[in-house]
Amino acid sequence: MKLLIKSVLLAVLAFASTTSLAADKVLMVLTSHSQMGDTGKPTGYWLAELTHPYYALADAGFEVTIVSIKGGKAPIDPNSLTEDDAENQRFLADAKLKQQIENTATLASVNPADYRAVVYSGGHGTMWDFPNNPDVNSVSAAIYEQGGVVAAVCHGPAALLDIKLSDGSYLIAGKQVTGFSNLEEEQIELTQVMPFLLQDQLIERGASFSKAAPWQSKVVADQRVVTGQNPQSAKLLGETVAALLKK
Repeated sequence: MKLLIKSVLLAVLAFASTTSLAADKVLMVLTSHSQMGDTGKPTGYWLAELTHPYYALADAGFEVTIVSIKGGKAPIDPNSLTEDDAENQRFLADAKLKQQIENTATLASVNPADYRAVVYSGGHGTMWDFPNNPDVNSVSAAIYEQGGVVAAVCHGPAALLDIKLSDGSYLIAGKQVTGFSNLEEEQIELTQVMPFLLQDQLIERGASFSKAAPWQSKVVADQRVVTGQNPQSAKLLGETVAALLKK
């Protein structure tokens, strides 16, 4: 009888520990795609779209895990390193954090039950390896259907295009969203380089798309789906996710 009671207590403690960890954990996902179409130019994830949400969440008390689609070294868009950005410098000066992006685990290795939210960082690389990705779709759907938050910033909402829930409906169908706009893509002269235009595809999936003026911060939260329009929206996106999780 004593052994039985001891076993039950250990099981309860183990469950409580796991639940506690899950309650405080957020997953961030980076692209593994490093080439801008057939231009020969490098791309990847936009650093501020990792660091700004990262610190908004970490400073709010959440444990953040960084993974990428293929694992290993996640490619940083070199253009994002030219900005004088305090959060970027803070992140790159932290050897332990920098190691996370040098040697990421794969998204496929993640147990969705461990996380209350998933955040998809942007960058043009996401337009190639986020859409119609089975790991993106399954992990996101699982986190959402267990009551969690699914978030994405700038081009990161490309991850949301093909996520289906257990009833067969698209996650974003009928929801308010934002993301990198057609006008912003046109202004940086990459409309013809992209495999598709994000704004158009979000609308085609049944989402209600809204946008601010180019390069102005805009975040939309609707039924635990949180989206940000551009790099200027990255910090607010992280703060919005943190606020939802603390409710």
